[in-house]
Amino acid sequence: MKYVTLSLWMAPEVRHPMHQFVVEHDGYEGSYLLRGNDIGADLQTLLFHVDGFPPEPYRAALEQADTVREYAISTCPDETFYLYVQDSPSTTGHDLVDALTRAGLVIVSPVAYRADGTVGLTLVGPGGTVQQAVETVPDGVSVDVREVGEYDSRRLDTGAALTDRQFEAVAAAVDCGYYADPREGGVDDVAAELGCAPGTAAEHLRKAEAHVMADVLEQRPTSAE
Repeated sequence: MKYVTLSLWMAPEVRHPMHQFVVEHDGYEGSYLLRGNDIGADLQTLLFHVDGFPPEPYRAALEQADTVREYAISTCPDETFYLYVQDSPSTTGHDLVDALTRAGLVIVSPVAYRADGTVGLTLVGPGGTVQQAVETVPDGVSVDVREVGEYDSRRLDTGAALTDRQFEAVAAAVDCGYYADPREGGVDDVAAELGCAPGTAAEHLRKAEAHVMADVLEQRPTSAE
């Protein structure tokens, strides 16, 4: 059983309006589809984790989105929030899900809708189905195959929820010895490699670490009482 990691790019005119909101507004790094019922159906129910703050402008955009039927927001202490939404996908979104699933592939959560306009997702299935799915994506969607390999959920799940910038921050931290024992580099070194302020680098690392630690706790089996 194989996995393929894709980076999709949709033209702004066919992109979902809430993804376009993330692209156009500072302070929002991405939204991550965690769970969904009837994905690709005329009415789908979805749960997102939105890495952005404050929620009020996002809420106002939801009110204006024609595709959104119902929603609820729950804020988190780390300046992110969860979004429950009932939504009708666009024709392009419907055709994209149909192309991927008709080929016999399973979409693995989370699906990342990033601030750079790309959509990052992982598909799992028999190796011969990957090319079929890529060839049938709808017009207005370009596909970049990032990685292909033998499926192992332990390898994929932990890093999947990280934004590209958070991943770059973690990689820079490893390179400079930030996680070495004893520590060989600091936040200033990470910031220098990323070309950003130390406070920004620290925030990227904090959010990345929060995602990874939550995944570690979720994946560890609970001891029997």
